[in-house]
Amino acid sequence: MRRLGSAKPRPWACFWAMLTLVGMVTRAAQKADVGGESAGTSINHSQMLLQRLQELLRQGNASDVVLRVQAVGTDEVRVFHAHRLLLGLHSEQFRELLSNQSEVVLQEPRDCAAVFDKFIRYLYCGELTVLLAQAIPLHQLATKYRVASLQRGVADYMRAHLAGGAGPAVGWYHYAVSTGDEALRQSCLQFLAWNLSAVAGSAEWGAVSPELLARLLPRSDLVLQDELELFQALEAWLGRARPPPAVAERALRAIRYPMIPPAQLFQLQARSAALARHGPAVADLLLQAYQFHAASPLHYAKFFDVNGSAFLPRNYLAPAWGAPWVINNPARDDRSTSFQTQLGPSGHDSGRRVTWNVLFSPRWLPVSLRPVYADAAGTALPLARPEDGRPRLVVTPASSGGDAAGVSFQKTVLVGARQHGRLLVRHAYSFHQSSEEAGDFLAHADLQRRNSEYLVENALHLHLIVKPVYHTLIRTPK
Repeated sequence: MRRLGSAKPRPWACFWAMLTLVGMVTRAAQKADVGGESAGTSINHSQMLLQRLQELLRQGNASDVVLRVQAVGTDEVRVFHAHRLLLGLHSEQFRELLSNQSEVVLQEPRDCAAVFDKFIRYLYCGELTVLLAQAIPLHQLATKYRVASLQRGVADYMRAHLAGGAGPAVGWYHYAVSTGDEALRQSCLQFLAWNLSAVAGSAEWGAVSPELLARLLPRSDLVLQDELELFQALEAWLGRARPPPAVAERALRAIRYPMIPPAQLFQLQARSAALARHGPAVADLLLQAYQFHAASPLHYAKFFDVNGSAFLPRNYLAPAWGAPWVINNPARDDRSTSFQTQLGPSGHDSGRRVTWNVLFSPRWLPVSLRPVYADAAGTALPLARPEDGRPRLVVTPASSGGDAAGVSFQKTVLVGARQHGRLLVRHAYSFHQSSEEAGDFLAHADLQRRNSEYLVENALHLHLIVKPVYHTLIRTPK
């Protein structure tokens, strides 16, 4: 940063700054006592004051500092006539920078220089309009000049747009890592896990770093068609990124090969370029997968530990593991459906099915809120209103026969949202065999509102997934 000059604030400028500070008060209240009655009248001139502040910035009237913003690597310079007091109110960095000088040159990256006018406007008016491509440069400026409120606002914007599927999750993840924004990093990770199938088929997949890949591959909440799709996405990434052999081999060992049917495993061994190059590094995992498919799970567990993640399905969208369910006008009444899933991922169980019954209720009331007409003394009590209820989803097996011996089930319900023509996962709810429903299912959803974030064209898009887990009833010998 280069200092071009210094000057002491002029008295009339300080006076104007004091008036400006008074003008920043956004609400004024006037108390009146008329006819013996005390009443308060709110006089709100906030919009007019905001307009005056915008004019003050645009016209540069009575400015006492000049900011020359130069885009790094160019001769382009943007000049802003500003006011020391207003800049310093929001930014400790500006307060220190402008304490003894009236003109400064600020070197900024091109994308930051391009949005510097929006950044300055926020310091005057406390508001701005953000586009997706402007989020990172605005956050960088807010971080550099220590404008905490704008940092939080842009970070909230990024997290909100991730949930809707609009944000570049991979790029924002890497930015969050570089700035240490843990909340944004976790939001990006969650979005990528729930929408890995969509991301792996997009241009973003090629920008995934080895560090991000290593974070994603071990997760059991990845949503994709099946484990084969994950292997193919990984192979495509390896072909583009060409990482060191150690990185490639660690990634290949994160694939859950027992979740891939034997016929597909044979094809991978015969045709996969990644396995041809790194086959010895995963030979033990492939052998483990073939052994798992060759025997019954009960017999396999007598000799091998089945408690590892390799034997736990992820959130697979393939028909063997669940079914989609579109509920039109979900606020109207109760609905029910049924579907079948494979008993387990083992080849031994590939022909065995479990039938599941599902009940959806848009306004279920807990016992404590159900209608009561009178108490013990005969006093009438108010009825619970329909809006007091909450959505409820119950998933139960159609029978409890011996087919499921040695297997427990984890149920997952995905809630979709449409963004740019794609149906993306916005929420996920999981519950185990010991519970037939997710306690917080759509707890904050307003299904009466047609533009609810949970609805797509007034329909609730669900995908029901059942993940068989072997280790609950099976114990390996010590």
